[in-house]
Amino acid sequence: MAHTELDLRERRAIEDMLNAKVPVSKIAAEIGRHRSTVHREIKRNRYCDDELPNLNGYYGMTAQKSATQRRARRRKLVRFADLRQHVIKQLEIGWSPEQIAGRLQHDGQSLRVSHETIYAYVYGPDGQSEELARYLPHRRKKRQPRRRRTPRGLVFPADRSIHERPDYVKTRETFGEWEGDLMIFERAQGKTNVASLVERKTRFAVLFRNNDRSTTHLMNRLMDVMEPLPQPARKSITFDRGIEFRKWRKLKPGIGTEAWFCDPQAPWQKGSVENLNKRARRYLPRDAPVAALSNRDMKSICDRLNGTPRKCLGWRTPTETFREELMKLR
Repeated sequence: MAHTELDLRERRAIEDMLNAKVPVSKIAAEIGRHRSTVHREIKRNRYCDDELPNLNGYYGMTAQKSATQRRARRRKLVRFADLRQHVIKQLEIGWSPEQIAGRLQHDGQSLRVSHETIYAYVYGPDGQSEELARYLPHRRKKRQPRRRRTPRGLVFPADRSIHERPDYVKTRETFGEWEGDLMIFERAQGKTNVASLVERKTRFAVLFRNNDRSTTHLMNRLMDVMEPLPQPARKSITFDRGIEFRKWRKLKPGIGTEAWFCDPQAPWQKGSVENLNKRARRYLPRDAPVAALSNRDMKSICDRLNGTPRKCLGWRTPTETFREELMKLR
């Protein structure tokens, strides 16, 4: 059943039953609502006057007026075009809703909004039609209720931290340890993106296109790409904590690959793939028509990257060193 606001009839019924000393649980059953909804309604819309405390209480008409005013405040970004354009502009340059709201308050603007109002607009019908969620630091197709969000510590638990990763991975002593990331493109290119992978010891690069950013699609594509390699050549992948990688648990049973995660906002901890992304941008700039690129086009880019001699490899190419390591596994 879709969520609906309490209406005036229900609020008047609550007022009458409260005056009759009916318990909240029975009020909820009578009007067909959950008891927590009624508890929240009474607490949120109770009338209070410090100067006339004898008038304090719940009044249906007053509660209806308060609720209407709150809804109007939530729709500020619909009602005020200048404020809406300002918020959208700041989102596009990378500001978070908290930063936008805080700056409006700091500047003493008479017309301001809370960060919750901005989030509500972004994930509402108007914001979704403009795909504003793509500008948020943590992007989702829709916003989850705050009490139902999975703590990030459960999505990326402490035992998967890069600090728990074996030391030999850091020293590049062993073959089969990878880093992974996602390359994002301009809004005009749609939802298509490119996943980038690099093997730490040989600097061998793999790029493949995704038609969307859903974590299920990304992990399935990643496993399809990595599965042809022998298992010792795909021991682990180190990611950042982007929400696109939250289905990392599929890797272990799927292709026998461990997953490790960098600290928040610490891209240097996966410097190999960051370096790969910078080199790949020569062929895949942010305005590249990535949706039109074929698998052959992606392979051609990988061949260029892997066929370039690298000083760190003694001027051998990543392709040469990768093949040497594969031969050792036979």
